[in-house]
Amino acid sequence: MTPPQPAAVPKVPIPGVKNLIAIGSGKGGVGKTTVAVNLAIALSGLGRKTGLMDADVYGPNVPLMMGINRTPLAHGERIQPLENFGVRIMSMGFLNPGDKPLVWRGPMLHSVIQQFLRGVDWGELDYLLIDLPPGTGDVQLSLMQTAPVTGAIIVTTPSTVALDDARKAVHMFHQVKVPVIGLIENMSYFVDPSTGNHIDVFGTGGGKKTAEEMGIRFLGELALDPAVRIGGDCGTPVALRTNLFVDLAQEIDSIVSGALASTGPTITVSE
Repeated sequence: MTPPQPAAVPKVPIPGVKNLIAIGSGKGGVGKTTVAVNLAIALSGLGRKTGLMDADVYGPNVPLMMGINRTPLAHGERIQPLENFGVRIMSMGFLNPGDKPLVWRGPMLHSVIQQFLRGVDWGELDYLLIDLPPGTGDVQLSLMQTAPVTGAIIVTTPSTVALDDARKAVHMFHQVKVPVIGLIENMSYFVDPSTGNHIDVFGTGGGKKTAEEMGIRFLGELALDPAVRIGGDCGTPVALRTNLFVDLAQEIDSIVSGALASTGPTITVSE
């Protein structure tokens, strides 16, 4: 016999937030947070009011990458997000700085994600990007079962190992009925500065092939560029100085805007 299933919890919108975009990966180490940080700055540069919520509570790297190291203040019962480079930011790294680890189970993770979503005064935002932890665990489910996520972006590298886990992430979003905006292949190649030749460090073509096989958009390739790493480590993301992420931000903005404006959304949910 099948036990009775609990009633679905209503997905309550986040006041003032037009679009909630989850950025996930099946595997760590593919540059998901780097993409989230630079994409947030690029969207802000397009004139979109943008927020970035660091939901990777065990490894919150957004404060370092965004060059901000302060404790957020509270106004009444609402936490005021910190802001840098035109992006409003909230992260567990602000509340638990340093090397002290968090040793939490599922219920505590659910609580902090809800606090970040609904207890933070995000104000009016066109986009709130959610930098998810790797994998398909409690944080992802807590977010997607309680908030109306507009769509998800998958970040992977071309390697077979990363792509295997990226497919799991795509299936997870499909199972919880969250539309997949598309897949980004990060660290696709390295340009040899002495010759200009492309070196396929992690393989080639895997991201595009996987996207085609799974029936989702391929949003493009991002090079393995030392400037991206340096910018993240120094708290001055590369999107502040180059147009590297502008095309990606414009495409995502166009996809989301088109889906909201059309009677037949361009963002689809696969079964």
